[in-house]
Amino acid sequence: MSAPHVSLPDPTHFPHLPHLPPPDPLSSPLTGWTRAHWEAIADRLLDALLPYASPGLAQYRLPGPPSHSGPWSDGLEGFARSFLLAAFRIAGSGGQQPALIDRYAAGLASGTDPHSPDRWPPITDRGQPMVEAASLAIALHETRPWIWDRLDDRVRQRIADWLGGFVGAVVNDSNWRLFQVITEEFLASVGAPHSRREIDDGLARLEDWYRGDGWYTDGDGRKFDYYNAWALHLYPVLWARIAGPRADPALVAAHRARLRSFLHDHQHFFGADGAPVHQGRSLTYRFATTAPLWAGVLADATELPPGRTRRLASGALKHFAERGVPDEQGLLTLGWYGPFLPVTQRYSGPASPYWASKAFLGLLLPADHPVWTATEEPGPVESADVRRALPAPGWLLHSTAADGIVRLVNHGSDRLPPPPAEAQDSPHYARFAYSSATAPETPPAPHTGPDNHIALLAPDGTPTPRGRVHPLGAAGARAASWHRALLPGSGEGHRIETVSVVHGPWEVRVHRVDAPAGTPVREGGWAVADDTAPPAARTGSGWALARRADGLTSALAALHGWSDDAGTVVAAEGRNAYGHHSATPQLTLPSHPGGTRLLVTLVVLGTDPRVPVTGALARVAADGSVEIRFPDGARESVP
Repeated sequence: MSAPHVSLPDPTHFPHLPHLPPPDPLSSPLTGWTRAHWEAIADRLLDALLPYASPGLAQYRLPGPPSHSGPWSDGLEGFARSFLLAAFRIAGSGGQQPALIDRYAAGLASGTDPHSPDRWPPITDRGQPMVEAASLAIALHETRPWIWDRLDDRVRQRIADWLGGFVGAVVNDSNWRLFQVITEEFLASVGAPHSRREIDDGLARLEDWYRGDGWYTDGDGRKFDYYNAWALHLYPVLWARIAGPRADPALVAAHRARLRSFLHDHQHFFGADGAPVHQGRSLTYRFATTAPLWAGVLADATELPPGRTRRLASGALKHFAERGVPDEQGLLTLGWYGPFLPVTQRYSGPASPYWASKAFLGLLLPADHPVWTATEEPGPVESADVRRALPAPGWLLHSTAADGIVRLVNHGSDRLPPPPAEAQDSPHYARFAYSSATAPETPPAPHTGPDNHIALLAPDGTPTPRGRVHPLGAAGARAASWHRALLPGSGEGHRIETVSVVHGPWEVRVHRVDAPAGTPVREGGWAVADDTAPPAARTGSGWALARRADGLTSALAALHGWSDDAGTVVAAEGRNAYGHHSATPQLTLPSHPGGTRLLVTLVVLGTDPRVPVTGALARVAADGSVEIRFPDGARESVP
């Protein structure tokens, strides 16, 4: 099982979570955590926000840099996202949370009062309040008997008027369409003005983005990430709860079937230590990655055993708690473990991390539900080595039970708008691989980090970005794609085609690289990071490795086409979400011969000391096919 990258406290003692109950090894032999632990952390998060509440309790103005929407909107975000958490806590207790009920009822009255200094910014075209309106609508629905039904008629009318700003407004053509669906469906449920056409159009747009096997793209293009988990599958389930008999049964059944299919894959995205695979945007939402696990149970749309569902969800929550999340003040910061702004986006504000509230959806399930009472069962990564092709997003997943690490090979997600538009690479989408034990290097834009990337080097040493990913398929042990490497003055660029073949902890990358004669080529392996000390580096002829103190090792070995020069290890500071010190092994071909060059590389990430990082072979036949022998003797062929 993978060791953590920093020294951890006693897992039964969390100084930053003073009211955490003792572990229960009988019902939860893997994590020790129960429903009581979820309730304790929810209470800690909600209590910690009070010092930052505005006088009327309608905004929470947390410390930290503002989002591009500004502090007024950020304050609303703090209220709305924490109200979602409070709603799950209130409903899950059967309304036995009078202080929370009074607190959020007061905030609703103050935030919608146009004469209050706490009033909320209005909903306008493409504005951030649209996002927060959906959280308010969900929370109001789930707490209807305890809050909405008890509010003064004038306050209810003001809330409906404020939410009604959505009707006729222009919405971003992405998961935001579902914010409109949710908000206007709530308006329909309380007899307020709404547009049934806008609700139906938003649900129809979701159909346009479905790519099969449970996977959606978040808008047009190839935008695959955790928005599948905490938005595109979650909101249809919550919409159906609000709509009730107004929902089309056939559509609800389709959403449930897709969620069921998605969860077959999603369960594989958590390492044995609970860490989610570190890929995509909005990673500061952290354990919100567990939301669809609970949604599957809530909607009767999962085939996962209840003990496994809880083990995966509690494992993720505990993973972050062990690493200081929330912090000593009980706050969720902008980062992954501690504060780390490179995992944020321009829309991220101090309260943005509270979308993690979605992880507490399971509190809506009664305490005697099997998901809370069944004995924990191991997750997939703990039971056996797994190799799983995901054709819709163009991914290849491989995990190893010996060290509990999940690795995700990326040949399909780039989060770029459809052609002909081009955009700058994001390190959270453009890399060849991501994992549950590492994070990509995040140098200042527009620079491209060396990790899990192959690049042509310009005369000044600048590496080419990956750009648009053109998938060539994912099946069995292989996935492939091509991209254009754009050198200055190269016109349409130079094609690099890559096939990844995985086996156990190993990946072999077969590259066919077009480049002008004399162009240097560079490839990097995994970046490993540590907060306490720089990872150790070792190099030799055609290989390089970086090793963390706990044994996590990233290695790269030349199998064909590279020079005999020694590999190198590139060190960096402050560029990795997993630790201040990071190191990436890399190989360099000093001078491409021109035309097409075949390069074959062994890439390794793991902690198991028995796993060799050398001994692999690649033989190229006359027809250009490549025969691969992995270090353990297993063989694969690449046509």
